[in-house]
Amino acid sequence: MANRQTNKSSGGLKDTLRFVAINLIIALVIVVLILIVVKVWLNKYTEHGVEVEVPQITGLTVEEAGILLQGETLRLEVIDSTYSSKVPLGTIVEQSPSPVSKVKRGRTVYVVMNARNRRQVAMPQLVDVPYRQAESTLRQVGLTPAGMVYQPSAYRDLVLDILGEDSVTILPGTLLTENTPVILVVGQGLGTEQVVTPDLRGLGLQDCRSLLLASHLTLGSVTYDVEPTEENKDKYVVYDQQPQAGNRIQEGETVNINLSTDKEKAATVKHSDEGEEEFF
Repeated sequence: MANRQTNKSSGGLKDTLRFVAINLIIALVIVVLILIVVKVWLNKYTEHGVEVEVPQITGLTVEEAGILLQGETLRLEVIDSTYSSKVPLGTIVEQSPSPVSKVKRGRTVYVVMNARNRRQVAMPQLVDVPYRQAESTLRQVGLTPAGMVYQPSAYRDLVLDILGEDSVTILPGTLLTENTPVILVVGQGLGTEQVVTPDLRGLGLQDCRSLLLASHLTLGSVTYDVEPTEENKDKYVVYDQQPQAGNRIQEGETVNINLSTDKEKAATVKHSDEGEEEFF
């Protein structure tokens, strides 16, 4: 009787162990299958081992590069822009990854673009500067000295004015496209002819300078009755000048002016020698 119970207990234990072993094997098989499926899915999702060669896109426009990269299942992103006169405007100057690199499909290629428009530069202050220094400054800022026009002036070899190709004065601070040609008006010493001094009263500083240049005369000292500020300097007009209007002086001579924001001064200042002529 005892032996039967012992045999029955042994048989039950073996069945239990067999059941556990079978379940463990099944679980292990399931785990292995899951790992295989995950690995296959990941390889497919990441396209493991599938690479494409990055094409050369520097020198192309964004539109051209986008079409080329799309054919290689790559994407394009502009991350910065710069300016260079050595490469065509609106083209790619740098790329990352570099050409011929091997990358996975769907990778983004980052690029730096050259500006689509030429750079704008400000005209520097060059009046009363030696012409050689003025030429050097123009080249440094990116403008092109296109020649010189000599004019009688007490200030020999100094710049009197800066002109565009249309012969119109270019004021300091004016924005110009890079490589714009400009012409320097340069003093060549006193002339041999006599000219009549124009009436400058009521004119602003720049108009006064332009009229004197047109008369083959040179702007001399500039005196303000009250020191101007950046806010009101454009409101000053000439109320007095030396020599006075109507006097005859030698080409290139200087005319000194006094300025004020009080425009009535030009009408009230009396000149004892007005209308008289001086001969040199």
